[in-house]
Parts: sequence; structure tokens; C-alpha cells
Amino acid sequence: MKNYTEECLQESIKLLKENSNKFGVLASAPTKTAEARNYLSIFGRDASICAMGMVVSGDKSLKMSARHSLETLAKYQADNGQIAFWVKPEKKQTDFYYLGCIDSTLWWLIAIKFYDQNIGENLSKKLAKKIKLAINWLECQEHPKIYLLQQNETSDWADLMPRSGFVLYSNALWYWVKKLYKLKNIDKTKEYFNYILDDNIKLPAKAIKENSHLKTLKSFVKADKKNPTYLSFVNHSYAGYEVDVFGNILACLVGLADDKKAKQIIKYFRDKKANQPWPIKTVLNPIKKSDKLWKAYMNKHNVINRPQQYHNGAIWPFIGGFWVMLLSISDEKIAHSELLRLADLNKRGNWQFREWFNGQSGRPAGMPRQSWNAATYILAYKNIKNI
Repeated sequence: MKNYTEECLQESIKLLKENSNKFGVLASAPTKTAEARNYLSIFGRDASICAMGMVVSGDKSLKMSARHSLETLAKYQADNGQIAFWVKPEKKQTDFYYLGCIDSTLWWLIAIKFYDQNIGENLSKKLAKKIKLAINWLECQEHPKIYLLQQNETSDWADLMPRSGFVLYSNALWYWVKKLYKLKNIDKTKEYFNYILDDNIKLPAKAIKENSHLKTLKSFVKADKKNPTYLSFVNHSYAGYEVDVFGNILACLVGLADDKKAKQIIKYFRDKKANQPWPIKTVLNPIKKSDKLWKAYMNKHNVINRPQQYHNGAIWPFIGGFWVMLLSISDEKIAHSELLRLADLNKRGNWQFREWFNGQSGRPAGMPRQSWNAATYILAYKNIKNI
């Protein structure tokens, strides 16, 4: 395989420049299809994740665009503190999705701190009131005795997946926010995260005494000692066993999993070929129409979220960037190899940076010239090169 890592870095910077305007960075390149599907918007989660790659890119205009994104999202923050699913500032329009969107607020808070740490400015001070309001909104979603966020289904990036209750992905981000902003009960959040979402951990008597509902909640969870990954979610009487790859990667990156467990999860993903045919799949065990968790909306447009597609087992290059960053902690050689493959994936179709690929065939799908594919590639590249 030819080494396209350096070229991919330059193409990533080029793409993000093309997708930026005076309000910030759009989700994808301007096309008629992108416009029809609202991709030409400042998305709360997309733009915040992009901002992180943009501030370490070394390009001044991208650093400015990152700031514009975060400020635009702040300007259109809801009165209760929530950051929008997407914003169209040129039309003064906002959207908060069907059942709300919890991770836009989380990623926005993370990106602001990341911006300050890498730019040397104090955007946090300028947006202090907005930040306080956002944190307060999130704290209102936190269970007061379990210390984890609660959410409805289809309320985060995987907006066609039936995860609800205590969700792995969102609570990994919540723990990250708590670390960055030094919020209260952070140790409790880590403790209960592992109690509830690790099916192989037995609840201690102390935890049951503090909250008797935990025993009932955990009693519905089936343990699998051969699988070290976290459950994708736990709700009352049911849980997610599809293995959320992104959520597990984040849990390892932010320190919710200890070193031993993180290494076990990485090995499990490699053994199960989660990074094949390209890095990396969203889930290991796609939800089928015959499964209890299958919902009618997963069959949107007849095909979109069937097994090996979209959020249900497809390959997403932007998650591949986080995968490379996780690997760089444990095995730099493998991380370099995966960065090479990720660059090659982004290159397909003459640098299309396609949104997602079929998890089995590797067939490209979704929107071309996706911004966060470029941004997380930059993050992964800089992480490995230590620059």
C-alpha cells in the first residue's frame, strides 16, 4: 500500500478550508444533495469535533474558523443551555432533532477547552455564561444517585439507533467534560459508569445500599466473560449488546477503562476485525430486523440503517481517527499502520472523504467531502507525530 499519510494531511486542510465560511465549518462540501439534507449547516457535534482538528492543523484560517464555529453555536444556544443539533446562521434557524440532541452540548464544551489549551487563548472566559448554562443543562440530565446522564433513543450522533437510558457514548463524553471543567462527583461518575456498563463487574453491597434500584437494573444484564467491551447502553429491563465501537474507544481514551481493560478492548476489536475491511466499524454485532431492539425508523429510506450500513455496522472514517489515537497509546507501530489505511480510505474516489462505507463490502456511501473525516485525520496524524 502506497503511503498517502502526508498527502492526506494536506488534502484534509484543503477540504476544511473549502467547507468553511464566516460562521464556521459546514458538515460537508456544498452540493445540491448536501443542501437538501441540511449538511450545509453548522452542526453542534460535527463542528465541535472539527474545531479540535482545525486548531492543531497549523493553518491560521482553520484556527479562526474553529473559533467561529464555537461562537456561532454559542450564539444560538437554547435558553435552557442546550447546544443545537444544527444551526443555519444565515437564516437564523436552529434544530434540536426529534427527541433532543445531547452530545452537541458535550462536544461543544470539550472543544472550547481543547481550543484554549492549544491556541493559548481564553475563549472559556468570553463564553463563561454560556458554558455555565450548558453545564447546568447537562447536570439536569444526570441521575442524582447514579451520576450518569440519562437520555432517550436517537438522541446522539447515532440518531437511528435505539440506545436509551444510560448510554455508553454520551457518558464517556460526560466524564470527559467533568474532567475538563473539574465538576463535582467525577469519581462517582467513573465508579457508576463501570458498575452499570461493564457487564462483568458485580455490584458492591455499598452501591446497592446507596441505591436499591441498581440491583434490579443490573439483574437484567447478561454477562459475557469472553467480551471485555462495555455495553452500548443499559435501561430498565434491557441493554445493548451490539458493541458500540466508538463509545468503547472514547471510554478508553478518557480514562474510564483502566490500562488493562483498554488493552483487552483493543485486542478484542482487532481479533473481531472491527478494523476490517477499513478502520473502523461502528458496531460489531449489527441489530437485525428479527432482534428485539430493531425499530421501524432503522429502515428509513428502506435501506439506510440495515446491518452493515450507516450507524448499524458501517465503517466511519472519522471514528477511525479516534481509533488511531487510541492505538498510539498502546502500540505505535500498529497506529502508524492504521493511519496509513485511514489515509487510503479517505483518498478513495480521488479524495472523496466519504461519510461512511458498507461494513462488509467497503462500498462508499453517504455524503462526499465530509469535514469531520478530515479533522479527525489531522488529530490522529498530529497525535502520532507528536507535533
